[in-house]
Amino acid sequence: MNQTTEEHVMVVPTEVFKTVGYFQGFCGAPQPYLEELLKPEHVSYRPRSAMESDPSFKQLIPYVLLHHVDQEGEAWVFQYTRGKGQGEARLHQKRSVGIGGHISSVDAATGDAYEAGMQRELEEEISIDSQFESSCVGLINDDETEVGRVHLGIVHRFDLQVPSVKPREEAIQGAGFERVSELLRCLDEFETWSAICLQSLFGD
Repeated sequence: MNQTTEEHVMVVPTEVFKTVGYFQGFCGAPQPYLEELLKPEHVSYRPRSAMESDPSFKQLIPYVLLHHVDQEGEAWVFQYTRGKGQGEARLHQKRSVGIGGHISSVDAATGDAYEAGMQRELEEEISIDSQFESSCVGLINDDETEVGRVHLGIVHRFDLQVPSVKPREEAIQGAGFERVSELLRCLDEFETWSAICLQSLFGD
């Protein structure tokens, strides 16, 4: 991809994130961070290839968990395996419970770039055939991995009335809802962000 067509992604300076309060892993109080990070003076759109190796910036990534509680009160979460067609090569063949991706400069044309980008990613990747309630439940920062050092995850949970979700991309493989209790037994199969989410939101 040449420079004129390369995707430009939403980033914020890592120092701004640290100013609000540095953490490693999961933070269940996202609002103070979002209020600061999404201020226009902090947001910019830069070439994705450059940002993938520049830890002085954090790429903001909406990370949506699809959650359902059955009639017996048991929690289920949509999970899948990342195929080679998905964008981040360093995560291929890892299991995941997160749907989402980069916010692009094209999303900024709508006004609320973050919300538009999250909706675009969801519509590209999955089809949800259920009523649901959404909430922003936390942030993920993982500076212990190469991928994590240049990304900041914003975790949203969609609480679905019925567990009816289908993938729209071939790269979303082996998809379906599984019991959270089962997923917690095999955290080592998941990408780091998913393992952090499952443990932080559903672990004992």
